[in-house]
Amino acid sequence: MANEPATGLRVLVVEDQRDIAENVWDYLERRGYEVDHAHDGVTATRLLELTSFDLIVLDLGLPRLDGIEVCRQLRKRGGSTPVLMLTARDTLEDKLLGFEVGADDYLTKPFALEELEARLRNLIRRTRRREMTGLVIGDLRLDQAAQQFERGRQRGQLTPLQVRLLAALMRASPNVLRHAELVTAVWGTEGGDSTALHGLVHSLRQLIDRPFEHAMLLSVHGIGYRLLGPADQANE
Repeated sequence: MANEPATGLRVLVVEDQRDIAENVWDYLERRGYEVDHAHDGVTATRLLELTSFDLIVLDLGLPRLDGIEVCRQLRKRGGSTPVLMLTARDTLEDKLLGFEVGADDYLTKPFALEELEARLRNLIRRTRRREMTGLVIGDLRLDQAAQQFERGRQRGQLTPLQVRLLAALMRASPNVLRHAELVTAVWGTEGGDSTALHGLVHSLRQLIDRPFEHAMLLSVHGIGYRLLGPADQANE
């Protein structure tokens, strides 16, 4: 139900105006969210590198590093956490720029706290539907919620690390992800290295590529890995 409190959802509020940040923090905590706060873009970026969040409330006009750049860097690293952008500027150009760098929704100041939470709940619902629907590249499908893949008639179970690796590659496809980017996508900033990554890639290949004539998970020597569907491979 929409009026039921949230349970355990972790939100990062990035806002330099103290009164707004405190009001949002207090309201969301009363509604059952776990809230962290960053007052500038650099602090927010560091927190996002170290900690996982379910939602991000991100002000556009921030000191040190603005919200546009924070969101751009998050998406560049492969982060998929839903972002609700806040701004005092209600112009089409600002909205389009926010969506271009990966924001999921947009709320103009001043706003009602009830509307803020309604937008956050909608983002969570959209994210969960997307995870249930899964990621699809060519004949390869990933169901992140069930930790299962399907390619042709081949189906199988994946480990949590394999799911993170495959999801990152599928989201970036057909682009290359560097070794360091994949290590961060799988293990975060604490744990994992190139040796562990190579071993994880090998185990994933045994599942999604070995029974098939054409491999999808490809190495880019000295750089990283990419995942290509048949159509992409035909165009190269």
